[in-house]
Amino acid sequence: MSFNKIETYRQVSQEILSVLEVEIHFVTRMATVSCLLHQAFPCFYWTGFYMVDPYTNDQLVVGPYQGTLGCLRIPFGKGVCGAAASKEETQIVGDVNSFPGHISCDGLTKSEIVVPVWDSTNELIAVLDIDSKEPGYFDQTDREALEHILSHVFSEG
Repeated sequence: MSFNKIETYRQVSQEILSVLEVEIHFVTRMATVSCLLHQAFPCFYWTGFYMVDPYTNDQLVVGPYQGTLGCLRIPFGKGVCGAAASKEETQIVGDVNSFPGHISCDGLTKSEIVVPVWDSTNELIAVLDIDSKEPGYFDQTDREALEHILSHVFSEG
């Protein structure tokens, strides 16, 4: 049986939205999203959130995640997560070693997608960072599905 990325996103999206239907706390929502995504995709090596530090507003601090130890803080503009935060746009990196200024929290990571997360007032509150051991794993399917999930989980309401 082959793995169908689109169908998996459809199923996990339904599950996430169902589980979080009445939950309002954003950290609980982040923990649930990272857990369910990580379990749904066998190629997701690290799945989690870096939250905008409200004390500095120019750094990300590690939030709920699944996987190995993450970097604790990432300045805006540094690495893939910092680029996504400062540019406020999804970053897809097929080879992390070729990304200028890549921060290696774990040397096994080969590819990465980082998606900005906005709240209902359109303020950047975090980024969702997903790493894979497989080079070139992430594509437009991942971007569209993850942006869709995050907009429904964090922006509505």
